[in-house]
Amino acid sequence: MKKLTKAEEEIMHYIWSLDRCTVANIIEQMRSPKPPHSSISSIVRILEKKGFVDHKAYGRTYEYFPIITKEAYSQRNVTSLIKQYFDGSASQLVSFLVANDKTSVEELQQLIKELKKKS
Repeated sequence: MKKLTKAEEEIMHYIWSLDRCTVANIIEQMRSPKPPHSSISSIVRILEKKGFVDHKAYGRTYEYFPIITKEAYSQRNVTSLIKQYFDGSASQLVSFLVANDKTSVEELQQLIKELKKKS
């Protein structure tokens, strides 16, 4: 799976939330000032070349839809983050989050419950 730029990732989030959409649908969801149609269209075509989206044509209108799920992309990015910054250790990531007050006791208890369900 190829890496996305920040702009490509932003557009993918819109596509994931809309599921099936046109470029105009994506632009409608964006905050003002809204970018030009041609800019978003270019990014969507790049996403298609990278294998993240596909389209169905209705005359001159293209309806885009995701091929890669948000979950699959998220998993790849989190795995990469853990490898690059935490020596491949998820527990080091959790320790980092706890040490920097980014995780509450309730969140940790929920994680423990989820881990117990898996075993």
